[in-house]
Amino acid sequence: MKKVQLITDGACIGNPGPGGWACILRYGGLKREIFGSTPHTTNNRMELTAAIEGLRALKEPCEVEIVTDSKYMLEGITKWIHGWKQKGWKTSSKMPVLNTDLWKELDEQNARHVTRWEWTKGHATHGDNNRCDELAQRAASEQIGSP
Repeated sequence: MKKVQLITDGACIGNPGPGGWACILRYGGLKREIFGSTPHTTNNRMELTAAIEGLRALKEPCEVEIVTDSKYMLEGITKWIHGWKQKGWKTSSKMPVLNTDLWKELDEQNARHVTRWEWTKGHATHGDNNRCDELAQRAASEQIGSP
């Protein structure tokens, strides 16, 4: 099984507002950057989209180390999702889980691979995380005509 590193980030100008997402896939000495945007969204939706699109880009099951600066996504996919699924996608306070569509897609993509989720501090020393932030910010900004 191939060992891949996936680094992700999402950005939003306003929350909600124009959003961007980005991810970097690393395999051996290869590096692939993927990014995109959504006109009206939230930062959390962009964080989830970055991970979904990165995992979706892998054409076969892989061992994937996923690096994110989003504690929301990290906690959600490694802890909270199990309870959400048992409770019919409701929170412990019986409210509908926000972003259920994306959580379901992330769960599906995550299940295709053997994953290990890691947190990194955003806007700090992780070069690929900083690059993802730059790409996500650019994707969000281009929607409103700002470079």
